[in-house]
Amino acid sequence: MNLVEVPVTEARAQFADLVNKVAYTGEPVAITRRGRVMAALVSPEDLELLQSMRAQRYDLTQAESTPAGPDQPGEDRRPSGPLRIAAEYRPGGPPAHRPGFGR
Repeated sequence: MNLVEVPVTEARAQFADLVNKVAYTGEPVAITRRGRVMAALVSPEDLELLQSMRAQRYDLTQAESTPAGPDQPGEDRRPSGPLRIAAEYRPGGPPAHRPGFGR
């Protein structure tokens, strides 16, 4: 898919045409201001996909803290629910000295 970028001033003048373009071709239109994307027109299918992806991401943050283990030996040990985050991002620079990597 080609993303079409249109400045806000042009989008205002061509709004009906842009809506028709998205509706009939499915190609999204990015509306820009000073070269930065400020909003977008997307097809109903793309909007539905975006909403379902956001709902799944929200569900992942609400996952229980410990997955249940298998009831019987030999059962699949992989969790059936959402995956947990394995690490936490902590902003900041690299450590001042890394052992084993001296100069």
